[in-house]
Amino acid sequence: MSLSLLRRRKLLLSVFSNPRAPPPQFCRELTSLSFLFHTLENPCRQNPQSSSKFPEYEMPSVTWGVIQGKKEKLVNRVIICDYLKSLGIIPDELESLELPSTVQVMKERVEFLQRLGLTVDDFNEYPLMLGCSVRKNIIPVLGYLEKIGISRSKLGEFVKSYPQVLHMSVVVELMPVVKFLRGLDVEKQDIGFVLQKYPELLGFKLEGTMSTSVAFLVSIGVSPRDIGPMVTQYPYFLGMRVGTVIKPFVDYMVSLGLPKKIVARMLEKRAYILGYNLEETMKPNVDCLISFGVRKEALASVIAQYPQILGVPLKAKLSSQQYFFGLKLKVDPEGFAQVIEKMPQIVSLSQQVILKPAQFLLERSIPPHDVAKMIVKCPQVLASRVALMKNSFYFLKSEMGRPIKELVDFPEYFTYGLESRIKPRYQLAKSKGIRCSLDSLLNCSDQMFEERLQDGCLESETVGPSFDMGGKLQLPGRYEIVSESDEEDESDNETVLYRRTVSL
Repeated sequence: MSLSLLRRRKLLLSVFSNPRAPPPQFCRELTSLSFLFHTLENPCRQNPQSSSKFPEYEMPSVTWGVIQGKKEKLVNRVIICDYLKSLGIIPDELESLELPSTVQVMKERVEFLQRLGLTVDDFNEYPLMLGCSVRKNIIPVLGYLEKIGISRSKLGEFVKSYPQVLHMSVVVELMPVVKFLRGLDVEKQDIGFVLQKYPELLGFKLEGTMSTSVAFLVSIGVSPRDIGPMVTQYPYFLGMRVGTVIKPFVDYMVSLGLPKKIVARMLEKRAYILGYNLEETMKPNVDCLISFGVRKEALASVIAQYPQILGVPLKAKLSSQQYFFGLKLKVDPEGFAQVIEKMPQIVSLSQQVILKPAQFLLERSIPPHDVAKMIVKCPQVLASRVALMKNSFYFLKSEMGRPIKELVDFPEYFTYGLESRIKPRYQLAKSKGIRCSLDSLLNCSDQMFEERLQDGCLESETVGPSFDMGGKLQLPGRYEIVSESDEEDESDNETVLYRRTVSL
């Protein structure tokens, strides 16, 4: 040791005596000392070939920015897992996940998510959300969701329903989906509502299921302008596969006698019927209708009037209503089947609502068998308001002086407005000295009524529209609904009218 110090002392004296040319040995010593100081200051800064000399150190973590040794990381991981277990959170799925550098960071993360409304059960259901940085992941995502219309009070529920959103990039994943929805004519103020109903939309590829679903619906006749309202009403169809869900649905509806254009109109107004299970709900319901006496050729008309009939628990409803009609209204099963064909909404109508109009008719001294006849002929009477029926009935008796028999023959009288149609037409006919049946007076358009008044003769209107399976929907006069196969043979300027149905 003393010899080494003597040699260094001699070297330094030689340098000071001749500072212009320090010996090479001194330069080598100085370099080695400089390297030693740098190594002590930053143990990670060393030659890659010598990295194995310091196995307990690694490069700083990109996520957390803190240099930790392996032992230190293991200790912190154990501390963090113990903290999570103390809260009731099972950290097993976090083993392969990079955790924060300290338990304090994890504590801040848990408390932030709890302030949103998430619970320990939510963490256990999807523990990977604890791997998201508050500043780098959670805050940017929540800020964007709030910007597009999801209120701050609803953010917790949104994260509960779709916690994967916390891992997503705002620019790369969230913004393109919102832009796609806007391109479908979804209103800007409805974007948040749509995503709250179906948050999984954020995880779909734009060029995949969503695009093909929209393209197929447009190909069967759905108007592109109606896609936006359809998405707002029932966004789930964007996640349905064409080959396994949408196309089989459309094909089955066509097989029942509904033209594709009618199916398209139905979907535009009630997109949610796409959610009915074909094998478990739709086909059994159709078989149930047939078993209760509904004719096969009338199925298309029944479905067009009330598409929801394909999705309700139909057997139980039909059994209950058929028993009620037989017991209270004296309508036999055959008559009940006719009621379903003319007004399928009756399966979902409350029995108390049904009973009130029927009771009103019975109280007017109309025999029960005549009331049953009126119901079978015009079941819409059962959906009429009793107060309006009273006004119409008293006008019929006091002003018009008509017998009850005319009501039995034409129960549709109660479906017309007293002030808007019955009174004006009666007064016009009376001023002309014309007396006619209720059917001839009311069952025609205003233009036809004026023409008949001028001719001095009111004739009975033709029979209403009929919908035959596999054929055309015949309307009074020269108009008709054409099926898709017949459309090619029609001229472009021919007027085509589609039957409009109104759900109660």
